[in-house]
Amino acid sequence: MTATIPRSSSATLGRYRDRLGRPRQLLARPSAGGSVLVIDRHAIAHGEERLVAHLEADEPLENAVLVAGLYLADERGRWCRRLLASDAQRPPLESPESLDTLGEHVGEHTELIDAEGSVCRLALLSCGMSIPQLRWCRCGPSPTPEPIRVRDVIGRMQSYEPARAITERAVARHRLDPDVSVATLAAELARVHSSRIVLNRGLRERALALIAREGVSMSEIAMRCGRAKRDARGVLSGETSWLARRLGLLPEGGQRVPTPWVHTDVLALIARQGLGVSPREVELA
Repeated sequence: MTATIPRSSSATLGRYRDRLGRPRQLLARPSAGGSVLVIDRHAIAHGEERLVAHLEADEPLENAVLVAGLYLADERGRWCRRLLASDAQRPPLESPESLDTLGEHVGEHTELIDAEGSVCRLALLSCGMSIPQLRWCRCGPSPTPEPIRVRDVIGRMQSYEPARAITERAVARHRLDPDVSVATLAAELARVHSSRIVLNRGLRERALALIAREGVSMSEIAMRCGRAKRDARGVLSGETSWLARRLGLLPEGGQRVPTPWVHTDVLALIARQGLGVSPREVELA
């Protein structure tokens, strides 16, 4: 590894062989404004260039050596995006334009609109590393997209589809893509699949239909579920506020809007005891 790095020319920082046995090298290359690009490229063909780091002009050149050492030491961490022509003309902390939006590189253009009129879409986000993350983002009144979880998108739509299918396709498409990280997206999707907290829309719709069709009261349904109370006069009634919160009709204490979620055990209780139906009939696929 090189001990000194001139700012006026490229310098080799180290060499290694990738998982296919191909020789690769790390080098420091001078860039705009005195900044330095740390690049991973094919050692013989000098192609397949990838950006490991982009160092500020006021950083000591020893930092390039440090970054290269960490990169070489972690075989599993050698993931970085391809080098773009614009990298040599922009400041280190400015995201390249091609990473600000999804674009053809990601290949997913579907936008979902929630009840508040906000747009939810997949987008590439710079996360302080050389490789961007693919995440769901909410584009609302603020000009800056807000990263949100897959679960939040599903909750906003009150439907698993098409958000789940879009996410599954994106993860499958980019799981082995060295230019895009889908680790967070995949983990969020796995939590949705394994969670016992499910959407309550089907349960709510069935309860409201029963009330409208048979004239059953919310109080009666709550009492069937074992949720009863007595007032100051000793009159027994059902805890309608408990039921309304589980159905997503009233917000939880301290919250602004009703929750779209309910635990599977509570869903099963309300379905069987309160509505007289199988839980499967009110679970959303």
